[in-house]
Amino acid sequence: MLVTPEAGDRVAGRYLLQESVGSGGMGVVWRAWDERLQRRVAVKCARPDDDRATRRLMGEARNAGRLHHPNIVGVFDFIDEGVTCWIIMEYVPSRSLAQLMAERGPLTPEEAGSIGCQIADALVKSHNEGVVHGDVTPENILVTDEGVARLTDFGISRALWSDVTHSGTLGETGSVRGKPRYLAPELAKGQPAGEKADVFSLGASLFAAVEGRSPYGEAEHLMTYLARAVEGHIEPAHRAGPLAEPLAALLEVDPRRRPDAATTRKLLTQAAPPPPHLQAQLHAHSTRTLDLTSLTLRLPRLVRRRRRPLAISAGALVTAGAITAGLVLFGPWDSDGGGDQAAGADAKPSVSSATSAPGRAGTLGDDRTADPCALLDAASLSRFGDTELDPDYGEIDRCDVLVENSSGDDNADLQVNLDTDRDEYDGVVGTRVIDGLTIVTVKREGDVCERAVQTADDQQIRIIGKRLAPSSPDPCALADAGTDHVVGILADGPVPRRTSPPAADSLAGVDACSLLDATALKRLPGVEADNQDRGFGGWDCDWSSDNGEREVQIQYSRDNSLTDDGDPVDVAGTKSYYVADEAEDDSCTVRTPHRTYPNSVGDSTIELFQLTVYAPELSGQLCDRAAEFAGVVVRNLAKQLSEQ
Repeated sequence: MLVTPEAGDRVAGRYLLQESVGSGGMGVVWRAWDERLQRRVAVKCARPDDDRATRRLMGEARNAGRLHHPNIVGVFDFIDEGVTCWIIMEYVPSRSLAQLMAERGPLTPEEAGSIGCQIADALVKSHNEGVVHGDVTPENILVTDEGVARLTDFGISRALWSDVTHSGTLGETGSVRGKPRYLAPELAKGQPAGEKADVFSLGASLFAAVEGRSPYGEAEHLMTYLARAVEGHIEPAHRAGPLAEPLAALLEVDPRRRPDAATTRKLLTQAAPPPPHLQAQLHAHSTRTLDLTSLTLRLPRLVRRRRRPLAISAGALVTAGAITAGLVLFGPWDSDGGGDQAAGADAKPSVSSATSAPGRAGTLGDDRTADPCALLDAASLSRFGDTELDPDYGEIDRCDVLVENSSGDDNADLQVNLDTDRDEYDGVVGTRVIDGLTIVTVKREGDVCERAVQTADDQQIRIIGKRLAPSSPDPCALADAGTDHVVGILADGPVPRRTSPPAADSLAGVDACSLLDATALKRLPGVEADNQDRGFGGWDCDWSSDNGEREVQIQYSRDNSLTDDGDPVDVAGTKSYYVADEAEDDSCTVRTPHRTYPNSVGDSTIELFQLTVYAPELSGQLCDRAAEFAGVVVRNLAKQLSEQ
């Protein structure tokens, strides 16, 4: 237990305290380094009065921990050391609204409105989850340099209130709870905190931001503010401009006449719309959304087969470091699971994942050497169940963590995909900027929830959470946790490099666009060789007709069995499998194995290419064309690899 914490101390043997970044009546806030997950965090030191306060603080931290929202500071962990409790939170480089007001004086109505509609959106989320903040004040509203507003300390302040010098309403013991300048009248009268009290406090905070004083006016003693709150004495606004009417609504003395959080968001957004780069942060219920061009994405197949990847049980977090070290020896390029032996006689020496290729923080870098598995940590997801790293499934630019239920069955999947191009999504419900990275939150579709991290070098990392069973954890919570880890890694450097080069006979060393030429593409009239789209790493390629109705696509992938993937077909002497209309209507996909190798845990893995033809033709005719194209690819692959 740290009696007087200092820089260099460790909390729970994991969080290295680096610098004190704030203090108050409830303790000190530290910037710290999470040595397990390799990310910056904020660590709040709290000293509850007794065991009851500790239990209440833990409950409030648990409530806050389940809130995932771009305008809410996340809570990661709670550590009880008896006299001292530690709350581990997301680190947000920012200043509080109170600091902005002290440094600059009153804000413009437009600035305050932008902050207000973001915080109102955070309250919509928390109130929908049944969580009342209880202390919405300028001290608990953080604002980044980009203008992103984040609400922090959900319920934590309320759980610790006991000092009469910091508070506002008289409780049974005579103590005062809350900050009187922003306190709702009903709380001053001793009524319990409710959702409408949060709305009043937001209104009071915005009033103070534009007017330079509390809506209760100025007073020398805190108890004067409390008396004015009980009386319902609200002063008129003089500098609020377009915010005058919304603030009057938010500061209604009678909570029954006060708007809820969703209506508050609407009122503030209509009165003082946020700047364009922040409009997309408002969630799906907002009347204003980011105008993005629609693009239909072909997601990978959701069917998974049970395999035996690297396992980490929820109780075995101490092995996380050993597993990370193991990835240096057993990288995703290995052909027989044996590190240097796996590289083959002609392979170059392996490169440790600890040494990233040159590049600035937040960049993806060279696509062929970027390691998607280095962006995942199974241990960090153990709160969702037993977790397993799965480095050898699906596309070469992909890595997964599987989550198991108590019976050992696959329950959920977190997938990371690297992408050269930034996609534009339907259903964007929020964006935020952290350390130069743009994080895009996409609306959940059924059992799939997607996030995207747009890197500083104009590339993209897709993080996809999937439910695989009715009892699965929330896929959006899974995707958010994975996104937090990705951002934490990129905050300090580029995407780490793969641990070794590909095996000499791997598809990973072959450019997919080199496998079909103009002569071969004439097999599907209308498709033009010049209409070519090269995918990430050159591991997929497609050619299309000018009108987009006809297309040929090659994509490299990995699996452990192909027997369930359709009907068998001979492709240049190789047993393959085809499926009609799997990708979409008027399509046929042929999967052809290229090589078989033991993966990092010794399981047999098939490296394959799948070739899909899209055209308005009969299925049988389309599948014949797909098999012909696949035959050309097999022959060209054999030729290229023999010449290396």
